[in-house]
Amino acid sequence: MNIIVTGSIGNISQPLTEILVKQGHTVTVVSSDPKKQTAIKNLGAIPAIGSISDVSFLTDTFKGADAVYAMIPLSFTEPDLGDYLHRMAQNYAQALKEAGIKRIVLMSGWAADLVKAENVEHVLDGLDASITIMRPAAFYTNFYQSMDLIKGKGFIGKLLTLRYSGLRALLTGRTGLLMGNYGGEDRIVFVSPKDIADAVAEELQLVHKEKTIRYVGSEEITCNEAARIIGTAVGKPWLKWVLLSDKEMLQGLKMAKLPEKLAETLVEMQAAMHSGKTLENFNRSKPKMGKVKLADFAKEFAAAYHKNNEL
Repeated sequence: MNIIVTGSIGNISQPLTEILVKQGHTVTVVSSDPKKQTAIKNLGAIPAIGSISDVSFLTDTFKGADAVYAMIPLSFTEPDLGDYLHRMAQNYAQALKEAGIKRIVLMSGWAADLVKAENVEHVLDGLDASITIMRPAAFYTNFYQSMDLIKGKGFIGKLLTLRYSGLRALLTGRTGLLMGNYGGEDRIVFVSPKDIADAVAEELQLVHKEKTIRYVGSEEITCNEAARIIGTAVGKPWLKWVLLSDKEMLQGLKMAKLPEKLAETLVEMQAAMHSGKTLENFNRSKPKMGKVKLADFAKEFAAAYHKNNEL
């Protein structure tokens, strides 16, 4: 098959490309970064350098393909995440239609139907194609964004430790934590990008008569259990996951200089996870769990954590 993979050589697209090339498919990887061309070629794929905001580029790239994996990278600089996602989804829809693509796998998220601002799954509904919507759970790789929190360094780190863990923890060096407006004993499904890549590779080679929604997960555990696994791996077995209110989370994101609408969308996504609705939807579909468990990922995370300490 001639398959188009968007998302450059990111956490999902790189292992996906490796799988498809190994299976003997002709793979073209879309990237906005010209510097990635050599790395893409080294994977055995064909680089297509351009932006998903360019419909003409997408159309030309898609022509002649048997299947397309379409993903929209999150932007933390766009003032309105929902508007950005819809613009990019409409670009895909136009290019896929003009190129006559009959098999499409679209990356979404497990809270997409619960957070209306970010739900773009319906944008492709008018296409004459077999469509699968991928709804992966919470990515293991999101823990990288919390590395500074886990380290608990500096004034802010010490202040947070004092506030949420107490003076004794601060004085004994038991710093660091995870936090969000989901956490504590909330049960969450986490997922490895490698397991997502496996699922996408399967879907690209299937043809469904009706639009299909596929949830993907690797392990279901509580947030505090996840914190202990990550904490133990980095030498902080006391690590816990503090549950914030929606208001506290929104204030924190605004203090981090995130655009207001983006901050509100992120809070809404996490609130859906805290409510249990995302887990309810996930379990209703009864997907088979992936192979990579959090303890496996924790080893990779710990290596990056300690390497970062050396810098």
